[in-house]
Amino acid sequence: MKIATWNVNGVRARKDQVCELIRTESPDVVCLQELKALADQVPEPLRDLDGYHCYWHGYKAYSGVALLVKKSASAERPNFFHPPFDFESRIVAAKVSGIEIASVYVPNGGKDFEAKTRFLEAMRDYAGNRSKAKTPLVLCGDINVTRADIDVHPAERRSDAVGQRPDERALLASILENGLRDVARDLDPDNDHLFTWWAPWRNFRQRDIGWRLDYMLASETVAPRVKSCRAHREIGTSDHGPVIAEID
Repeated sequence: MKIATWNVNGVRARKDQVCELIRTESPDVVCLQELKALADQVPEPLRDLDGYHCYWHGYKAYSGVALLVKKSASAERPNFFHPPFDFESRIVAAKVSGIEIASVYVPNGGKDFEAKTRFLEAMRDYAGNRSKAKTPLVLCGDINVTRADIDVHPAERRSDAVGQRPDERALLASILENGLRDVARDLDPDNDHLFTWWAPWRNFRQRDIGWRLDYMLASETVAPRVKSCRAHREIGTSDHGPVIAEID
């Protein structure tokens, strides 16, 4: 199974790039974040993409997530659902080939840090409940927290910056402690350039001065079967790069 996750920073602006990613990578599951569009505003051919079951969970000009599941991976349309802590169209999940896969967009926290904290705490409980039930889970998306200093370019490290604060990192750690693995870091533990987001100024993307904000977090039963998990800085014009994982 191949899973792609991408904060597209506006699906209408990035329609052709999303289509190209799907055409070239042919992922079985596509998780998108920050759609900035209601479901009926998603442009064709993405809205009803040929060969995929599509679910668009949009919010006008803000937030929004989507899950696209290849019909060859799920002959019947999956039961797309929202955990109870969903707000502002920030999470949608479905079971595919026995794995519960969620597309997640955690609040940035710059304007409402308490909302971000509540969302991360609810994600921790969600992961814990799935772990207790022995439900294989993959959380994909923009978590908006850097896990450690290695996940931020040295020029950008500030312990008081939202996304790098110790309390946020502790919450991310608590999510992982509830039966999940950070598969990109597991596969490449010493790489200090696993960045997925670059500020859109001063050529930060070209200079690879970034932060790692986008993750694939997989259950202990799934993580050992992940063969690769890479961020792709060269793809698209969003301020985030897509992350693509292959599960054996």
